[in-house]
Amino acid sequence: MTEIDWSLDGYDYELPPEYIAQNPAVPRDSSRLLAVDSPSSHQHRIFRDLPDLLEPGDLLVLNNTRVLPARLYGHKPNGPAVEILLMEERQHNCWLALVKPGKRLKLGAKIEFDPHCNDSAAAGPCCCLPHGDDLARRLTATVIERDEATGGRLLEFDIPTDATLAKFFDEYGYVPLPPYIDNSQAAPEQYQTVYADRPGAVAAPTAGLHFTEELFGRLQQRGIEKTFVTLHVGVGTFRPVEVEDVTTHQMHNEWVEVSAATVEKIRETKARGGRIFAVGTTAVRALEGAAAASGDFSLQPFCGPTNLFIYPGYKWRVVDGIITNFHLPRSTLMMMVSAMIGRPRLLDLYLRAIEHQYRFYSFGDAMLILPAAKKD
Repeated sequence: MTEIDWSLDGYDYELPPEYIAQNPAVPRDSSRLLAVDSPSSHQHRIFRDLPDLLEPGDLLVLNNTRVLPARLYGHKPNGPAVEILLMEERQHNCWLALVKPGKRLKLGAKIEFDPHCNDSAAAGPCCCLPHGDDLARRLTATVIERDEATGGRLLEFDIPTDATLAKFFDEYGYVPLPPYIDNSQAAPEQYQTVYADRPGAVAAPTAGLHFTEELFGRLQQRGIEKTFVTLHVGVGTFRPVEVEDVTTHQMHNEWVEVSAATVEKIRETKARGGRIFAVGTTAVRALEGAAAASGDFSLQPFCGPTNLFIYPGYKWRVVDGIITNFHLPRSTLMMMVSAMIGRPRLLDLYLRAIEHQYRFYSFGDAMLILPAAKKD
């Protein structure tokens, strides 16, 4: 390791804006795949080629979290418009949220939320004025605290104590696409993996967006198995690093569940010489976070928060290879992938991807890191 490996500036690169994917590939597995097969070689493939790049007996570990319709639009009473992104429920019907514009929402401020236009979660914020019964049932919340760690606000929703906010998501919530996706025609379901069944995330585990049921069938025919973990993606995954020495960055907790069945499947795979591939950085954090929580770094069933931060110098306990997308500059996600193949190698691969016009970020193309490419 060198000092630059732990420096925030070491994870910068220039990406032409036209390479930021605005829409997903259709079909999902038609996206491109940069297969990194050694410390010095790589292949340009298509994601549907994945069964040919893995070996019988390998195991894919996928994050089955489902994205909440966590973006809400509203306004202060008789006041300006407000947009919020729910991050996590801190206590019953009290949610940490990122708010825009935050300066307008001081302690005690009330927010009135707007339902969908035409009852469509794909539509924009409603511009219709409520009246009659609509006004009586409008969803409201009060700002009760400012969260210094995130700059967000804690909102207490004014709903019956025997109800939950989830009851209102279909009418008020929108699936939150990342801010760099500003010209998308994607339907909300296209920002969910085909296996998402555990609601709780505010962003998708995007490496999983490339999989189709047909591709899973071909993987199974080749003897490549799959299992699931849950990590509800929150602020910890995409919170910007604001310190120059990345080793001092503090990750925000995210909720993880690694079941006994998944642990047993991983143990069986390793015992017969198979390899463990984490699908996405969130699956990496779930597996390695569970191992870190065990006390002796052995993988054990785990359910709870993890704030594990993986950067160069990390000693891998569970994961042999990674399937991942191309990430934002200066992000913890780049640092995690660098921990497996080295920062210079990763930056060189990103340069090659740009030269070959790969699509970047959430709806973009993917990278497969095979165990032979791992940095010692």
